[in-house]
Amino acid sequence: MTARHGHHHAHEHGHGHGHGHGHHHGHGHSHAPADFGSAFAIGTALNLAFVAIEAGFGLAADSVALLADAGHNLSDVLGLLIAWGAATLSKRPASPRFTYGLKSSSILAALANALFLLVAVGGIAWEALRRVDSPPPVEGNTVIWVAAAGIVVNTATALLFARGREGDLNIRGAYLHMAADALVSAGVVVAGIAILWTGAIWIDPIVSLVIVAVILWSTWGLLRESVVLALHAVPSRIDATRVSATLAALPGVEQVHDLHIWSMSTTDVALTVHLRMPGGHPGDAFLAELQRMLRRDHGIDHATIQIEIDPAVRCETPAH
Repeated sequence: MTARHGHHHAHEHGHGHGHGHGHHHGHGHSHAPADFGSAFAIGTALNLAFVAIEAGFGLAADSVALLADAGHNLSDVLGLLIAWGAATLSKRPASPRFTYGLKSSSILAALANALFLLVAVGGIAWEALRRVDSPPPVEGNTVIWVAAAGIVVNTATALLFARGREGDLNIRGAYLHMAADALVSAGVVVAGIAILWTGAIWIDPIVSLVIVAVILWSTWGLLRESVVLALHAVPSRIDATRVSATLAALPGVEQVHDLHIWSMSTTDVALTVHLRMPGGHPGDAFLAELQRMLRRDHGIDHATIQIEIDPAVRCETPAH
């Protein structure tokens, strides 16, 4: 009863603050993954069009730099598709085998995007270090104009995801990917203009290395958080001690044990707990109210509560 009850409510209240009605009505708030379908579609279309144009210019101008950048932007499209796929899979209903649905695919996507960004950064750093040693001639104006277009495309795509990046790590992965690329394009423009003015070709790889440092710094947070979620840690916005104290203070509760709080996806949080209540089972209304309170005050959507009445029977769960 309790688990079903929790699931039923979670679908209506998304994130425990009245967010996420988007499941049904399409006017969800930042926490509801449902909202971002059109953002992903527009972002993917924009970036694919940009890759096609850039590759065309690259072939026409015989510019290796442009072709390499087109390849790099193609990897962004892949990053967007990973996040989009996960956001879509997260909304799949539960099945007898996947009893949570595929919610945690959003955690895997955030992890994949973080690793993906690190690989891209490694590639940029390697290339930059090679160029410090023997800088190739930079095809001035074309590169600057195409990179300027890159700033526009990547910034526009990043902005599509800006409002969701706080509440959903998967959306943050997509946002960071695009913002990182806007930075790379900006670096190319700055370096290109500086080289045209000064003739100092070494500016280009140095700017690349500065950008690498910035991307590494922002990606590190994404990687750390997605690993923490994958390890079923208590989400950082929830205070487990406070939840435990709240449960212990409930009337009739003598002891709280086996409390687990973990992320089912980048937006859904689950809780299981055993409450010892020697005075007898408090009834279903108590459980329903407790689930409402956990959702409202702590943002925990899926609560399953086990009530133990006979103090003589020790609970058979392994000690932590």
